[in-house]
Amino acid sequence: MSDQLVFDLPHRPALGAGDFLVSACNKAAVALVDAWPEWPQRVQLIEGPSGCGKSHLANVWRHKSGADMVAAATLHSTHIAELPPQSGVILEDLDRCRFNDKSLFHLLNLTRERGISLLLTARVPPARWGIKLPDLISRLRAVPVAVIGPPDNALLRAVLLKHFADRQLNVEPLAIAFLAKHMLRSMETAYRLVAEIDSAALTGGKKISRHFCIEFLKRYQSDESQS
Repeated sequence: MSDQLVFDLPHRPALGAGDFLVSACNKAAVALVDAWPEWPQRVQLIEGPSGCGKSHLANVWRHKSGADMVAAATLHSTHIAELPPQSGVILEDLDRCRFNDKSLFHLLNLTRERGISLLLTARVPPARWGIKLPDLISRLRAVPVAVIGPPDNALLRAVLLKHFADRQLNVEPLAIAFLAKHMLRSMETAYRLVAEIDSAALTGGKKISRHFCIEFLKRYQSDESQS
């Protein structure tokens, strides 16, 4: 396995953040951003776990569409009424904040009346956002969802390689492949894992080989399970 094969994924050019690597787990969300302004519905939702790239894709769409990034907790009728026709709005992390149900419902209605494009992001489906307004729940159930799933092996290998390269560490492909196959499938875990491997190798004066990664991952996962 060569380094080129490990990193052989298409990527989204950086727009205010790091490169966005495209794989099977996130291609639906990437396709959604690429499809604008030809969205079949004015409101779209990107759903996925923390660290999966929702905010990066929202930022890509912001640059493409000229949309405003609005904090959902501050959403109010006055601001909504001032939105011009054919504008764009991004509301992120709707499962993490307490927003006004009526204001969001008003905004959803306004997308139809004024041709406003609205991109929502969250970790979980709308049914788990704690919404009390039945009409809003009903409207959100009809919103198309692009789900970003857990990273596959190809994406994890590419992300691990990038994190090691960012630290100017040359790690053999077999070590990368082992970590991607056996680690917890999470982008946040990939970032933390590389940082801790770097620290442990530096402290012990060790080369980051496949054998070193095997022994390190055993200890790391044992510590994680006990915490």
